[in-house]
Amino acid sequence: MPTTDSAKKRLKQNKKHNLRNKTRKSVLKTQVKKFLSLLKEGNAETAAAELRLTVKKLDKSVAKGILRKNTANRKKSKLTKKLNQIKAASQQKA
Repeated sequence: MPTTDSAKKRLKQNKKHNLRNKTRKSVLKTQVKKFLSLLKEGNAETAAAELRLTVKKLDKSVAKGILRKNTANRKKSKLTKKLNQIKAASQQKA
């Protein structure tokens, strides 16, 4: 247990920040799962719109200090590649 007043305050702040960050990470993961489920359905147009929202949330999480910049960039790159693969596959079928 913390003994000084500043340590007590930091403990309270850390709990609050931890809860806030956990919530934001959960929202982000849900958004990524939503995008991936649209990709599995093969609907490239709605998946592209969902990718824009996902990228926006990734960028916001970097700005809020929840994710590191390179982590977000890596996730954006992987998701974009998956979308491009689906688009290419649907164009070859047509």
